[in-house]
Amino acid sequence: MTMKPKAKKFRIRRGEAPGPRAGQPAGHEQPPTRADGAGDAPVPTGTQTAPAGGAAARPATTRTADQEIDAIRREGLTGRQLRMARRVAQKHGLAPTSDYDAVRLLRHKGVDPFQRANMLELVRSEAAGAAGTGKVQLPRTVPQPRRGVPTTGDGAPAAGPRDSRMREVREIQMDIARRRRRAFVLMMARLAAFVLLPTVIAGYYYHAVATPMYATKSEFVIQQADSQAGGGLGSLFQGTGLAMQQDSIAVQSYLQSRDAMLRLDDDLGFRAHFSQDFIDPIQKLPPDGSNEAAYKIYRKAVKIGYDPTEGILKMEVQAADPATSAAFSEALISYAEARIDGLTQRLREDQMAGARQSYETAEARVEEAQQRVLTLQEKLGVLDPVSETSALMGQITTFETQLREKRLQLQQLLDNPSPSQARVDGVEGDIRRLEDLVTDLRASMTESGTAGGSLARVSAELRIAEADLANRQLLLQQALQQLETARIEANRQVRYLSLGVSPVAPDEATYPRAFENTALAFLIFGGIYLMISLTVSILREQVSA
Repeated sequence: MTMKPKAKKFRIRRGEAPGPRAGQPAGHEQPPTRADGAGDAPVPTGTQTAPAGGAAARPATTRTADQEIDAIRREGLTGRQLRMARRVAQKHGLAPTSDYDAVRLLRHKGVDPFQRANMLELVRSEAAGAAGTGKVQLPRTVPQPRRGVPTTGDGAPAAGPRDSRMREVREIQMDIARRRRRAFVLMMARLAAFVLLPTVIAGYYYHAVATPMYATKSEFVIQQADSQAGGGLGSLFQGTGLAMQQDSIAVQSYLQSRDAMLRLDDDLGFRAHFSQDFIDPIQKLPPDGSNEAAYKIYRKAVKIGYDPTEGILKMEVQAADPATSAAFSEALISYAEARIDGLTQRLREDQMAGARQSYETAEARVEEAQQRVLTLQEKLGVLDPVSETSALMGQITTFETQLREKRLQLQQLLDNPSPSQARVDGVEGDIRRLEDLVTDLRASMTESGTAGGSLARVSAELRIAEADLANRQLLLQQALQQLETARIEANRQVRYLSLGVSPVAPDEATYPRAFENTALAFLIFGGIYLMISLTVSILREQVSA
């Protein structure tokens, strides 16, 4: 059974030097190294014993070695190149203290650690060694030749490279800790200056300085009269919030306008109320403040919201005392009611004015037609031309009947062989008289036999006047119906303000909400600080890149 080789592990603790590695003599120590060269320390001052195999000695001057190592670090060598350089240095019998030191020693010896021939030779030697043993080669420690330990003047061993490196590591760690502490202190100072201090100031204002404000809440909805006419698409949205949306938005805009603020100031003294001495400086209006300053306070004191789904207007009015808050709220509601009534007043007046004028015109023309008929009747002396004509025609018909009878009677007398001349003459006289009478009656109907002319002319004029009167009466009926329709439409256009929640004065202060406002201030200042910090960090990273 083949056992897997195990790599030996070493741990270096602070304040104590590591013991000798396995396979090395006591008193000989191998300094720890890292593959990436991090943490490498410069070679300490002094000379070192040349390793076995004739390796060239390192330069004795510490400053020169440090400068060479710094120059090598600036070359930007990869970790693989550094590891390869350490392996080539070990192959040549050198004892580097770090990967960069291995590059430096090889160059002093005249060997290019990155030459392709050296790298291939190193790979072939490792491959041959692995083939000879038949085992998997793992990274292992390389025994270093024993070197002389430098001593001080009194015979004590001098500090080796490992002690110097550990000391430098401790100094770097302490410097990092100091920088972290300094960064933490600076961060806490910035937080205290830009977040905690403004939050404390805001909390002090809300808890100790801000004047308590009393808010009166009310809700109302705008409605219109029901229409008497049914049907049509217009009736689908009647009575809903969608039908009154335009009027509700108009009322909301009016209550938040300067006009409402000036009217409230004239009626209840809005400016004087917020100019009182006990109000804090932030909410107080200067006695000589402009209308714009008063309007800003008005916008904060009067808040109106509109819910389009339900058509409800919600209003909240703030004041320094509850009675004034309720009075302001009631006054604004009355302003809103007057405003919505005035929105359709002009439309209603125009509708009623047109219908009323049409009716009055038709009524005047009917009166003129009636007066004309009466004048003709008085002028012609005929009450009813139809009756007069009927009476004359009846008389003419009667006389013509008698005339025909007389003519038959005369014919009978003439048919007698010896008629009586006296009877014949009497019958002929009757016929003659009847003919004259019928002729006179017919002439009275066609000729100007009356004071106003003939009966036919009188009848025609009266008929024309009566027809004109009938038309005027029909137009009067239509105008009356139009006037009634306009009155119904005007009543439907009337808007009403219905209170859902009446304004009631509160008995406790509504504002300020000290805890909520302080927490909100903390979140706002913290968010501003965080955004500024992130922006500065991103800009710094972009500039450094």
